[in-house]
Amino acid sequence: MNELIAKKYVQGLYKALDAKSLEAAAEALEALSEALTKDNVAMILNAPDVTKEQKTDILTSAIKDAKSKELENLIKLLVENKRIELISEIAVVLRKLIANEQRKFSGLVYSDSDIDSKVLEELGNGLGKKFNSTITLSYIKSDFDGIRVDVEDLGVEISFSKSRINKQIVEHILKAI
Repeated sequence: MNELIAKKYVQGLYKALDAKSLEAAAEALEALSEALTKDNVAMILNAPDVTKEQKTDILTSAIKDAKSKELENLIKLLVENKRIELISEIAVVLRKLIANEQRKFSGLVYSDSDIDSKVLEELGNGLGKKFNSTITLSYIKSDFDGIRVDVEDLGVEISFSKSRINKQIVEHILKAI
């Protein structure tokens, strides 16, 4: 539900800002999101005696480096509608939108075997050509018996299971006999 609401705010930012300003807004929102995870900041913003104006001042002072009136207006709107908790979700949705616009995606490779960084780069380049984008892959060691590639933002998941391939080979041999 929060993602749907965040998308509405992101669409407003997207229409109001150019590409460079969107990048700056994403960085500012990510920094603000990280600050909001700190207990003392959350305690201050959730205190009943802190007014909406004070909350707005605290949050807008944290994003002054972005120098964006639109971003300040977004913060004011979020405070007014008691949706400060959406800031982190807005940052995530905005980052995904920017990545989609630039056709730059990141993905994960899961395997029980170690995978060299050169292989990850080649695999990312191959997938990038297929999807006309730039894909950066990271390796995560797991107990998956084979290799699984997951690029969530593109909706791509590819997996090769050793046991499944062995089973298919056995079935093929049995059919041939």
